[in-house]
Amino acid sequence: VSEGVETVVDDDSPLGVEFRESCTHYDCFNFYECSADKELIKVYIYPVKRYVDKSGVLVSSPFTHEFWQLLETISNSEYFVEDPKDACIFIPSIDLLSQHYVRQKETSQILASLPFWNTNGSNHLLFNFIPGSFPDYKRRLDLNTGHAIVAGGGFDTWTYRPTLDISIPVYSPLSELSSARNIEQLLQAKRTWLVSTVQLNLVDVKTKDFLYQLNEEYPNDFLLLGTNCFFNNNSLARCDRNSKYVADHLSVLNDSTFCLILRTAYLAQPLLSDALMYGCIPVIAIDDYVLPFETKIDWKRVAIRIHEHSIPNLMDILKSVSEEKIMQMRDHSIFIFEKYFSSIKTIVLTTLQIINERIFPNIATSKEEWNKKLLEDSYNPLSLINPKLYSRLPQGFTAVILTYDRVDSLFEVIHRIVQAPSCVKVLVIWNNQKKKPPPPEKWPKVNVPVKVLQTDYNKLSNRFYPFSDIETEGILAIDDDIIMLTADELEFGFQVWKEFSDRIIGFPSRVHRWDNSTHKWRYESEWTNDASMVLTGAAFYHKFYNYLYSFEMPQTIKTWVDEQMNCEDIAMNFLVSNITGKAPIKVTPRKKFRCPECTTVETLSADVVRHLNARSECINKFASIYGSMPLKMIEFRADPVLYRDSLPEKLKKYNHIGSL
Repeated sequence: VSEGVETVVDDDSPLGVEFRESCTHYDCFNFYECSADKELIKVYIYPVKRYVDKSGVLVSSPFTHEFWQLLETISNSEYFVEDPKDACIFIPSIDLLSQHYVRQKETSQILASLPFWNTNGSNHLLFNFIPGSFPDYKRRLDLNTGHAIVAGGGFDTWTYRPTLDISIPVYSPLSELSSARNIEQLLQAKRTWLVSTVQLNLVDVKTKDFLYQLNEEYPNDFLLLGTNCFFNNNSLARCDRNSKYVADHLSVLNDSTFCLILRTAYLAQPLLSDALMYGCIPVIAIDDYVLPFETKIDWKRVAIRIHEHSIPNLMDILKSVSEEKIMQMRDHSIFIFEKYFSSIKTIVLTTLQIINERIFPNIATSKEEWNKKLLEDSYNPLSLINPKLYSRLPQGFTAVILTYDRVDSLFEVIHRIVQAPSCVKVLVIWNNQKKKPPPPEKWPKVNVPVKVLQTDYNKLSNRFYPFSDIETEGILAIDDDIIMLTADELEFGFQVWKEFSDRIIGFPSRVHRWDNSTHKWRYESEWTNDASMVLTGAAFYHKFYNYLYSFEMPQTIKTWVDEQMNCEDIAMNFLVSNITGKAPIKVTPRKKFRCPECTTVETLSADVVRHLNARSECINKFASIYGSMPLKMIEFRADPVLYRDSLPEKLKKYNHIGSL
């Protein structure tokens, strides 16, 4: 973003409409400006300008690093548009994050002069972390903001307009240290202090007296720090009331079960974010504070709120919390930090998502979904993907073909796949680092886009990476030698997947059995009356499972797959069945395939016994890692309704189905 042109602000420029306390989303926001196209708000950022008074003195504060990040996040988001005619939300390029650096009159004049402000600021969004300034310390951005939406830190119940404004966290620069944390240690380690407070500048003398009294009564449970260490240049150093150094700010959070957050001149404080980052359960004793993203975050799962008059009973309240509840809240606090507090980017995108759901409530996700961790108990993977959003993504499926150097069969597979009407794209994962893929002019000339990605390493797990090029919900995973499937079989398989989109739907099925003689699981490829796996040599599944496979599935499984160069398809079946508690579904009667599960290890297909033993070893390895056997049996397959009916071909939708 450039520095922009210089604009003079005249003394007599209009100030615009004052902050309107009674504003709601329904009477101060013109949602008719928001096109229903894709049910996505469009956000425009005003060009950057330097605003000066008639003497040439800068009246708009220089951009902070955080504000640059804010603008960058929005401009890189799916909401951003370059043409203001397409927008329904407008972002002024004026840094209002801290009221300290804002000249009240001149900034109000700048806002009122914006081309689309229209006197009252309707449909404008202003970000502000720290409202008010000495001596008033108001709880809102103290400017003539009119009808504009304020995404602000530090709202109290008197200044917050519930359906219009958004209460956001105050970003903590210490969040940049989050990557250095040991999450496992934070979750499991025994902590020294039951509760601590590390706040500076508490304003209420009576509260201070209560804290001193609690500190004297519970010296082994309550750590009271609050003064700067004047002899120490470290801004994170914390001392007791006698100015004796005790510890640094972060180590106190790391070693405390609860973190007491009290009223200071500013209601919102970076301490809340810091506490969540270290799994120190916030105890918030500020009666009128509107918590960040309170319409979406279930704060009862994250923090404990007590009335300010209950501070004398603090220790009794905290000692009544069970160890199990503490562990749950600690885990959830770290999750909430990561998802909503950890960076300027997460704060900004969360804010825009909330606004988007207000304007298009039919696509809004539930509060439960906002607070649900991946792989949580009773978690359905598609619950994070609202079915109402499906229409926002292109229909059809993307074929993902893993290949190494079998170019002839690869090209034949591509020719067959694109004949399926629902195929909208082919993505070829070229897993050969020693040999480049054929030049563009050599590839088949087909009616759908074909993109080739050459990987850095020859790993089977590459086929399940969530590539950004996959824009459809549905994926057809297929090997480069599956040349026997017809367009009718592929199209029918996709239609079945659309009805059972949380399962793997495909063609080559396999089963696992318990061997009483060896007391181990056994992999079988015989034709049986049941199945527990559908191999991803030719199968449809939801693209969300690529994310789970790449980032949530136990790393030991991925390492095993890539080292053995085998069993990635079994690993995906374990993953999906473990998440859904459901079996895959085989479609169409075809049973003969050219060993789709061992396309990259030719020695395995040459030795059937060795092949089956290796696959059995994978099943036992994965079951050991999961601690159970997640695979489920199924005793039916899906065939077209008129399959085998003696009717003319023109009456049947899928004629080329039936061969073994």
